[in-house]
Amino acid sequence: MKEQPAFKLLLQPLTDAARNLPKFRWAADDVGTRHQLGGKPEPAIEGGHWPSCPECNDRMSFYGQLDSLNDEFCIADVGRICVFICFSCNEVKATIETT
Repeated sequence: MKEQPAFKLLLQPLTDAARNLPKFRWAADDVGTRHQLGGKPEPAIEGGHWPSCPECNDRMSFYGQLDSLNDEFCIADVGRICVFICFSCNEVKATIETT
């Protein structure tokens, strides 16, 4: 498993609709800002579930995560989508993680 260097992704709204999205009403302040590439999932994946490649069965590399945006575009109770890749087989897997 390769670990990529970590990069923080900052959202840049491209439309008026995106610029005017309301914030979360009840979520913690960091929810909606946890977008990133590489590194390790933040917060850590609960339960230690880490996917293996369906082709070679090696542990997949964490590629990045996308956070919930607001109450209307909320992923599984303020969760995030985590994307994993096997660089040897080019297989990918996405999971929904909640904290």
